[in-house]
Amino acid sequence: MNPLYSLVDQPTLESPVLVMVLKGWIDAGLGAADAGEVLAQNLERHTVARFDADQLLDWRARRPTMRLVDGINTHLAWEETELSWAKDKSGRDILLLLGNEPDHAWMAFSEQVVDLAVQFGSRMVLGLGAYPTPAPHTRPPLIAAAASEAALTLGLLRNTVEVPSGVQGMIERQAARRNLPAVGLWAQVPHYVATMPYPAASLALIETTNTVAGLDLPIGDLVDRAAVSQSRIDELIAQNPEHTAMLEQLEQHADQDTTTSELSATSGEDLAEELERFLRDH
Repeated sequence: MNPLYSLVDQPTLESPVLVMVLKGWIDAGLGAADAGEVLAQNLERHTVARFDADQLLDWRARRPTMRLVDGINTHLAWEETELSWAKDKSGRDILLLLGNEPDHAWMAFSEQVVDLAVQFGSRMVLGLGAYPTPAPHTRPPLIAAAASEAALTLGLLRNTVEVPSGVQGMIERQAARRNLPAVGLWAQVPHYVATMPYPAASLALIETTNTVAGLDLPIGDLVDRAAVSQSRIDELIAQNPEHTAMLEQLEQHADQDTTTSELSATSGEDLAEELERFLRDH
């Protein structure tokens, strides 16, 4: 098989967990992307492999950034998709797959990611994502599972549904075929804030990763950012009785532990537009 990556380092790792955040698929509130950014900024990473963007990406969809200085083209840059290794705060080994979801060669990419995970002795593959749902921002985000085995879903939401998949789902399925436990963690983000950063989702994803995989990953400043975000949303909603009533309805359903499908007709578009304006102004 034609390799899609160049190997940079071959570290000796002890049962690492592979954590994946690949941009390009559903990521409400940038829950997964911001979680990946926090990990990238707060862990001492060492590159293991770089994937070939020319084989995997559609440059017209993900154009490089050109830097001009006094009319001179001085630099051309694009985000790399890389596999790196690091240690969590307790010294456990982890592998991080960060970057863009490929536009091409999904099957080959998935197989080669799992090949690398097996080569370095991984004990688990774990992907992060987030999706919008009618849920209140005043409750901690719930996490749904897409797992290879029931034991990995304990304490998580377990849905029965057919939905389109991103490449992370394909990697998780490929890992399961190789007897490597795999789970996708999906944060539920309130539908009325899904188009703006929602740090509470990122925080929930990292904390759940720590629980499911037995890790001690850093959370950076996500606690403070989540508190500021909630305060700003509270302030805006309190100004409109209709929005307050909608929030109370969402809270009632959340506290009764009912399914979100009952609230699928609840519209948050007007609130989302006002929230975007409010957050821009502040």
